[in-house]
Amino acid sequence: MATIEDLDFTSIVDESTDEAIERLRQIRLSRRAPVKKVSTKKTTSKQVKKQVTKNLSSDLAKELLNMIGDD
Repeated sequence: MATIEDLDFTSIVDESTDEAIERLRQIRLSRRAPVKKVSTKKTTSKQVKKQVTKNLSSDLAKELLNMIGDD
């Protein structure tokens, strides 16, 4: 049966101070690695309305109202 002593792992107690500090630094760095997420820019309905109304001229507004009013 295998025991923990059979593993090829040196204890932090058996390491020199510099080796122990370096190992702890490596552990901390590996935990700090940010998870990169791809984010997409979302447009809300308010933003879409603003875009449409920016390009809306008075003639186009009249045509749209006539189309809606014909129903």
